Amino acid sequence: MNDLETYFNNNTGRIIDKWTHYFEVYEKHFSKYRGKEIVLLEIGTFYGGSLKMWKYYFGEKAKIYGIDINPNCKQLEEENIKILIGSQSDRNFLEKVKNEIPPIDILIDDGGHTMLQQITSFEVLFDHIKADGIYLCEDLHTSYWKKYGGGHKRKGSFIEYSKNLIDKLNAYHSEQESLKVDSFTNSVNSLHYYDSILVIEKRPVKEPESRRTGLVKIDLDEGTFVGLTKNKFRIRLNRLFYYLRFPFRNGDFK
Repeated sequence: MNDLETYFNNNTGRIIDKWTHYFEVYEKHFSKYRGKEIVLLEIGTFYGGSLKMWKYYFGEKAKIYGIDINPNCKQLEEENIKILIGSQSDRNFLEKVKNEIPPIDILIDDGGHTMLQQITSFEVLFDHIKADGIYLCEDLHTSYWKKYGGGHKRKGSFIEYSKNLIDKLNAYHSEQESLKVDSFTNSVNSLHYYDSILVIEKRPVKEPESRRTGLVKIDLDEGTFVGLTKNKFRIRLNRLFYYLRFPFRNGDFK
């Protein structure tokens, strides 16, 4: 049991509402920031319990900010905790937030959990995350709940939206004009999906480099390779299938 989970289980102060499996994820990605001068922004303050928990966990050097649409949440402010009142689906408000707070080390989206709210918050605030920071969006199970705008494979859900980020992460290897290297490609090291959580870890990224070392070789049987790159007919056929948007089937290019 890590320190966050221990704090949560023994909490007698302000209410904290979390899925219990989140604490392992928090510890894995947040522990390196403990005791450091960091800026943390949590969207959705609820009763303020999690803000107190972050303050305890990260220490007195951390600056904690919360966003909530409820003006009563202002009363949760204390030393090193500041509350900003506004809607996370309001782009103008979020732009103002970027002007009011320093660049962010850790952003946790635990707000209203609708598709519009999650996507808007990401699109506006992601570039305000430091070059080595973390963007964590939780309660992604709402992407499967109709009342939040979700549904399995439903276009416009945050889960479906975030799947495009996987492509962006791999854009250096794309052969199509539809997928080009962009600022996301060059600033994100990894995406981590867990039950109901997506963690995006930023780190400046250079174009991938493939190298070969060593001197010793053995004879290779051509049959051990798929042979796709050596068969001109199959290459042309695959390009035609791609153009026609035909799905690739296992066995098509044996």
